[in-house]
Amino acid sequence: METPTKLGFKQYLLLASLLFGLFFGAGNLIFPIHLGQISGHNWLPATIGFILSAICLPLFSILALSITKSKSMYDLAAPAGKGFAIMFLVLTHASLGLLIASPRTATVTFSMGVQPFIPKSFDGPALLIFTAIFFAAALLLAFNEASVTRNVGKVLNPIFIILMILLFFIAFCLYGDIRGLPLMPQPGHGTASFVNGFLEGYNTMDALAGLGFGVTIIAAIEVFEKRTKQKSLAIAKVGGLTMGFEALIYAFLIALGAGSLNFTKAAADGGTAFTEIMKHYTGMAGAAILAALTLLACLTTAIGLLTSLSQDLSKRFPQFGYRKFLTMATIISFAIANFGLEKIILYSAPILSFLYPLAIALILLGMLSPILGIKQTIYKTTIGIVMIPAILDLIHNLPPELLAFKPFTMLNNLCMHNIPMFSIGLDFLPFLIFGLIAGILIDKLKK
Repeated sequence: METPTKLGFKQYLLLASLLFGLFFGAGNLIFPIHLGQISGHNWLPATIGFILSAICLPLFSILALSITKSKSMYDLAAPAGKGFAIMFLVLTHASLGLLIASPRTATVTFSMGVQPFIPKSFDGPALLIFTAIFFAAALLLAFNEASVTRNVGKVLNPIFIILMILLFFIAFCLYGDIRGLPLMPQPGHGTASFVNGFLEGYNTMDALAGLGFGVTIIAAIEVFEKRTKQKSLAIAKVGGLTMGFEALIYAFLIALGAGSLNFTKAAADGGTAFTEIMKHYTGMAGAAILAALTLLACLTTAIGLLTSLSQDLSKRFPQFGYRKFLTMATIISFAIANFGLEKIILYSAPILSFLYPLAIALILLGMLSPILGIKQTIYKTTIGIVMIPAILDLIHNLPPELLAFKPFTMLNNLCMHNIPMFSIGLDFLPFLIFGLIAGILIDKLKK
């Protein structure tokens, strides 16, 4: 049996480039800018919160898959019950590849790269034409599974990184700077900004994406290293390279959003804000650079999302196959994208509020498996108890017209007054801690 080739710097760099291209997309551009604008002088604690949920959680999700030797997120969730594992797999992939993230890649690209250059009356037909071309390109690039690494890691990423560096250089060095941004938050506002940053990180969907993309990275690393401990160390190194660079970009984007309050008002969404910022600094030339940058970032992410969904579902339902799932997912994403960015963001909030507490619980259980083992009692108890705040948060984040339904309003008001941390969206934390302790105790009592 041949000894696997050792991972060298070149391999680490290529794998980090692949991981960066799969993660960094639509939400990673618009949400940090929006967070910076709503945080203002409290941008630094907001940045720390955002990095925790948008950087650390995705890395931990890949590590959890590796440590538990899971072949997919289904395997990671299976100890909590097969029914739950299938539900979590379908809902997560539906959110990533169909309902939210994949359509959002096209609508963000349109709102930042096309909409500023056309009359408002042409928005509808232009969105239809653009999304058709965008998803046709994504389908073509993802159709051959073996070409994904080459297309994403070797071709698109270097161009994207060069454009990103050029954008920051123009914004910060040639035409503007970050003025009046203190390192210390305003008294009494630091904690609120930290929580806002943490919850805003949900919108990137990277922790969920990590559970989907993680198997791709693990499989690539296994070519060089099959031993579990060394493989996890290699994943940590690749993740450290990727997430360290991504964290720097986030810090710059959040600071850019906060500094923009010196010359503009906070926009309704990060896409509009980013376009206005670049127009201020560089005129239409900057907007054109931003359009190219957004297209590359979003296209690479769309490829990763559609590929991951199709690979996972084709394993569960082999009678359909990868290419049929890929074609179906692309068509559905195209259809949803034409509802527009505003509606996609509005209806994504309750879905993410439901999925993220469950994902965090699974990631934690996976990371603790070397200590606690993979025991059904612990998994089922923890997930069962975390399911309660997940459902309550889903209701709390419903669009106003749905939340106005009287039973939902009454339940929401009851929770606001009786459940710790419910009003700030972190009510799942005490449930998670209680569920984990209860699961461990029940497991010991069974013995």
